[in-house]
Amino acid sequence: MRRRVVVTGMGMITPVGKDVESSWSALLSGKGGVGPITLFDAGTFATRIAAEVPDFDLAAYRPDAARWVDHSRTSQFALAAATQAVAQAGLDVAGLDPSRFGVYLGSGEGQQDFGRFVALVHGSSREGKVDTARFTRQGVHGLHPVREADQEPGNAAGHLASVFGARGANLTCQTACAASAQAVGEACEFIRRGELDVVLAGGAHSMIHPLGVTGFILLTAMSTRNDDPARASRPFDRDRDGFVLGEGGGVLVLEDLEHARARGATILGEVAGHGSTADAFRLTDSHDEGRGAVAAMRIALEDAGLEPSDIGYINAHGTSTPSNDSIETLAIKKVFGEGAYATPISSTKSMTGHLVSAGGAVEAVASLLAIRDGLLPPTINLENPGPDCDLDYIPHKARERRVDAVLSNSFGFGGQNTALILRRFVD
Repeated sequence: MRRRVVVTGMGMITPVGKDVESSWSALLSGKGGVGPITLFDAGTFATRIAAEVPDFDLAAYRPDAARWVDHSRTSQFALAAATQAVAQAGLDVAGLDPSRFGVYLGSGEGQQDFGRFVALVHGSSREGKVDTARFTRQGVHGLHPVREADQEPGNAAGHLASVFGARGANLTCQTACAASAQAVGEACEFIRRGELDVVLAGGAHSMIHPLGVTGFILLTAMSTRNDDPARASRPFDRDRDGFVLGEGGGVLVLEDLEHARARGATILGEVAGHGSTADAFRLTDSHDEGRGAVAAMRIALEDAGLEPSDIGYINAHGTSTPSNDSIETLAIKKVFGEGAYATPISSTKSMTGHLVSAGGAVEAVASLLAIRDGLLPPTINLENPGPDCDLDYIPHKARERRVDAVLSNSFGFGGQNTALILRRFVD
């Protein structure tokens, strides 16, 4: 029999809270985290709003924060979330077999040191062309080595390995908006197969910088509701006009059940199933019949040994883009049939914005908290459901309901799809 994978620790940093409980309280109260961009001057951009983590200070989580001052927000979010998760799990990392302790994160490129880079390009340009020799000479002294190196997407996972002494498998998943959910699912397989006993799994990401925002503007994927940021992220609403970019991190301590029992750990839930697929369709759009999303959900249910009727709540991908929300709704109907209309669904992105590579892990934590507390977070700003969005999206206010199993969807640019099933732990 395959080994069971349980969750013994959770940590998260979001635009609405600096830890698990403050973030969860904000989500249940319908508090949004969207506002004007402050991390750079976005005054000339078509989109000038985002969901930033306000006043973030790694020193609130780690005594060695000074060591990380020049590292990216992505790396710092990962460190803060993992530190919370390890503490909650009560892990004595020095007492673990380091070869059976791994890290698997969803992540993306770190924040570019934009000011220095642009100054260097300008200073080495002549008549509209960059003098590459001059760029190289000046770059040796003009670029910050740590900030440049920390753009590498795999660095966050490497930092966690070095801090916590994890010498087992160390991987980074880069499937865009599905990345951290896929990292959680694939981390489970290392434990199920008996290769690892403990994995720090999740993700961290910040793309709130000039190049990140520019890229999404060029894709026409983001909301331009600059005059009303609090109401800009409106999943499943008739008037949705794009997602709101967010940032943050979420990390779960995944553990073999018997390993957790042996050390007397408190078990917070179980990762019962996961499914990952590709649409193989188009870079910026889901398949119009939702074929990849449908397949991912069905694989996850089969992996968990559950029927659609066993799912008490769906934490939707729910980005607030015209295409995603209608196609996700269609995919849920195909998997759940008539039961789709009786299954509560919500999108926490209506409050946190879209955390890109970190989104799936943060939403997995929210799913486990919904099981723990019997409270389902709402979809805020849902005033007029779209004509093809006719399911129960828990509008405006949280709902009391006991649930024993939650489906959490994460779909990414490029047609990546991951579905996770989180379950109440029953011995």
